[in-house]
Amino acid sequence: MIMNEKITEEQKEILYSCGTEIPGTSELLNEKRSGVYITVDKKLPVFRSDHKFESGTGWPSFYDANLENITLKEDLSDGMARTEVLSKEGEHLGHVFNDGPQPTGLRYCINGLALKFIPDEV
Repeated sequence: MIMNEKITEEQKEILYSCGTEIPGTSELLNEKRSGVYITVDKKLPVFRSDHKFESGTGWPSFYDANLENITLKEDLSDGMARTEVLSKEGEHLGHVFNDGPQPTGLRYCINGLALKFIPDEV
């Protein structure tokens, strides 16, 4: 894994200014291989492929997370009460909702541009 890859201006907007990518545009929506999702800038492992599911929202969604590497924060912006998902280094990833599948009932709705997929070794 290359640790000093440059991130794009759009990724910076999402990660550090709480931006959101256009739904349905993430290349990660159709990623089906086994592996880990890391934050695109700080390279923290935050999600596993076996926790990913099709939510129909247009953003990659997961029902569980690596809780050692994320922080949850109340978000009252845009006239809504939501829970923001950040990496432990402060990167904005998306939001988590209580309408996901079992066993957790959670839906981590995450910007694909905030993540990089690393496939498991074959």
